[in-house]
Amino acid sequence: MTEEIVEDTAAKPTRAELLEEEGEIAADYLEELMDLADIDGDIDIDVADGRAQLSIVCEDQDDSNLRTLVGRDGKTLSALQELCRLAVQTSTGQRSWLMLDIDGFRSSRRDELIKKAQKAIEDVKETGETFVFPPMNSFERKIIHDQVAHSGLISESEGEGDGRHVIVRSADD
Repeated sequence: MTEEIVEDTAAKPTRAELLEEEGEIAADYLEELMDLADIDGDIDIDVADGRAQLSIVCEDQDDSNLRTLVGRDGKTLSALQELCRLAVQTSTGQRSWLMLDIDGFRSSRRDELIKKAQKAIEDVKETGETFVFPPMNSFERKIIHDQVAHSGLISESEGEGDGRHVIVRSADD
């Protein structure tokens, strides 16, 4: 009986292995899609922050048509990310929280949002007035919330659906 337990434990994949599998499933899905759309790019898979992370990059930036996969304000990118998550869920039966970046859009957007959050934090500390960001997706709101949390101020998400936005206020309010 002890041998059976050891075999069962050895056969169970680790969390990192499961995340790597998610990345592989999503990469296969994206490769097929890119082939159908005749879009060139390389897919990098990583596991960080407790989730699979995929990046599509193109070495030849002058000839790259990856921006079509990003879309206006990253909306196509967000839709592709959801489709990848659904492909993983269909294959594994488990919900995926993988992150997809295309042509560095998310990392550039993260840097931009960090600067905007720092400016809002300065404004709230200086004036004491509440700062309201325009509507953002959950990825963007989390970046703002993380920055505000480190500053000692308070942030909350308000609104519904596409109108959901972040409000930053002093801790005294």
